[in-house]
Amino acid sequence: MNRITSLLGIRYPIIQGGMVWCSGWRLASAVSNAGGLGLIGAGSMHPETLREHIRKCRAATRFPFGVNIPLMYPQIEEIMNIVVEEGVKIVFTSAGNPKTWTGWLKERGITVIHVVSSSRFAVKCEEAGVDAVVAEGFEAGGHNGREETTTFCLIPAVREATTLPLIAAGGIGTGEGILAAMVLGAEGVQIGTRFALTEESSASPVFKDYCLSLGEGDTKLLLKKLAPTRLVKNAFREAVEKAEDSGATPEELRILLGRGRAKKGIFEGDLEEGELEIGQVSAIVSRRQSVSEVMTELVEAWQRAAEKKYF
Repeated sequence: MNRITSLLGIRYPIIQGGMVWCSGWRLASAVSNAGGLGLIGAGSMHPETLREHIRKCRAATRFPFGVNIPLMYPQIEEIMNIVVEEGVKIVFTSAGNPKTWTGWLKERGITVIHVVSSSRFAVKCEEAGVDAVVAEGFEAGGHNGREETTTFCLIPAVREATTLPLIAAGGIGTGEGILAAMVLGAEGVQIGTRFALTEESSASPVFKDYCLSLGEGDTKLLLKKLAPTRLVKNAFREAVEKAEDSGATPEELRILLGRGRAKKGIFEGDLEEGELEIGQVSAIVSRRQSVSEVMTELVEAWQRAAEKKYF
């Protein structure tokens, strides 16, 4: 037990990332049932779809689960009200100012954890009254920080800057990685890529298989003028790189991105024109597994690593 397991009421301090088009009720409930904390990713859901997933998740697990909410979500008020109406007790927020909603959520008895990419933002989170922070290094997939600070550099910096319970994210996909994050000062980890590629993930099997074949250097952080996103090599990424090399404006990049690009790639499996987001750790993941298998591997490897005598 530590501050993260106590705060969230979970067995292991392992949280599943709330990833768009991957993190539906099946994935979230499977992670919670395996002893971690599952998160439903609200960022790719219409409000009533989120309500449906919350209800199905509650029916599928008796353990705690939460909802991840990007604060730039266009129908944010409706989403927040649904979370309260459905009795969700844990919310992870990201991509916005934590002051905006933290007080409102906490007044309604909800635990609030915010995702940051720098120690400066971690301090702002503490001032805003959040219960914990996720410090995410730029190895992570999906939307990311512009600072390009790696997890190994970010975690000790955030640990020094704040007294809040600290969760490490970005490039963590093994039990040894969990131990390394904790040695640096984290009290828990958030893992996206490993869970995005499991059987229970709602991502397209075509997307999963493609990501399982990736090697080192096959992902790259792009779209920094909009929202930095780690993209897999394909025709769309090549178009983005060409546009950025030519000095494209944010508006030109926004037009190139269009609408529904991530859904097309991750959920529908369009490997050429879709926006394919995945973390760097995909290079060391080569087979599709169930959530239960992944959790068992993570915990057993973490325990073995903790028992080793390195010197």
